[in-house]
Amino acid sequence: MATEVFVPALGESVSEATVAGWRVEPGGAVTVDQPLVELETDKVTLEVNAPASGILASIVAETGSTVTVGALLAVIAEGAVATAPAAAPAPASGPVPETRPAPAPEPAPALSPAVRRLVDEHDLDPARIVASGRGGRLLKADVLAAIASGDARRGAAEAPEPEAEPREERVRMSRLRQAVARRLKEAQNTAAMLTTYNEADMGAVMELRSEYRDAFEARHGVRLGFMSFFVKACVAALQELPAVNAEISGDEIIYKNYYHVGVAVGSPRGLVVPVLRDADRMGFARIEQAINELSARARDGRLSLEELAGGTFTISNGGVFGSLLSSPILNPPQSGILGMHKIQQRPMAIDGRVEIRPMMYLALSYDHRIIDGREAVTF
Repeated sequence: MATEVFVPALGESVSEATVAGWRVEPGGAVTVDQPLVELETDKVTLEVNAPASGILASIVAETGSTVTVGALLAVIAEGAVATAPAAAPAPASGPVPETRPAPAPEPAPALSPAVRRLVDEHDLDPARIVASGRGGRLLKADVLAAIASGDARRGAAEAPEPEAEPREERVRMSRLRQAVARRLKEAQNTAAMLTTYNEADMGAVMELRSEYRDAFEARHGVRLGFMSFFVKACVAALQELPAVNAEISGDEIIYKNYYHVGVAVGSPRGLVVPVLRDADRMGFARIEQAINELSARARDGRLSLEELAGGTFTISNGGVFGSLLSSPILNPPQSGILGMHKIQQRPMAIDGRVEIRPMMYLALSYDHRIIDGREAVTF
């Protein structure tokens, strides 16, 4: 009896996926609930597990193919199950290097006694001298030319021959990268996007973190980072300026009395924005724990669609990569996104004196159709 493996439901508004890679090769033994294949959608990557034990009789959807919900992926046949089924190697993220056999050393050219003496006197390697005599015989003229050039000395470094490698590589964009590109361009084409800049003296926050860092980590099991301060500050500002937490729907404005803050995270598959739901109800420790958990799941490709949906505002921290100043792009349908940046010591005029302070540039990109300049700068 055969068991068919189908594409499962992929989530709301997601109807197709790309087969990212098979974990088991045809003919390999599988056990029930063993991961069989990895599917990549516009938003997440998910595993499809074996619905039954047996032998993977055939693969219907090959790696790289596009499949829709309910499509047939593979067929599992009844059979003996190995205790440790052989897993296919994970798909490589780059091109597989070509394996080349090591070239056999070329035989040394034939030498006459006189030529041999000349070679030995000048400590030359006869294999590195171009022989022009009949049958590959080295002539005295060949050796004298090598002496003049100095290229045939024993132990002289040889320049490696450049490998013939393609100077361009064409790789199909992943579904996630395509979705990110489409949404970012949509934001530029649709919103009246504008960015306002300010700067913050981070001295007080840094002193607070330094004072409570050890006690906070000992009590909550998580480090006190900067992101929890910014999430709390953004929630307070969103409550005061509700237009920044709103969105446009046709000719209406939808004001949201909940605060689902998205935190942009770079993952091996591209940029993702997991959401801290009801961030206004979270304390500092819960925010830090949630960010750590979501970041780890993003790096492992284990985020669910629910964890990526429903954000009302986004924070992007380019400072972790050393960015000093940038203009973030809106995450539709949201109307605002805050860009954090690198903390840098700069001379500042304070009460008539010049002091070196830890400063951070902040950038708020916003949809000018719904948010006025006064609200943006106030935020």
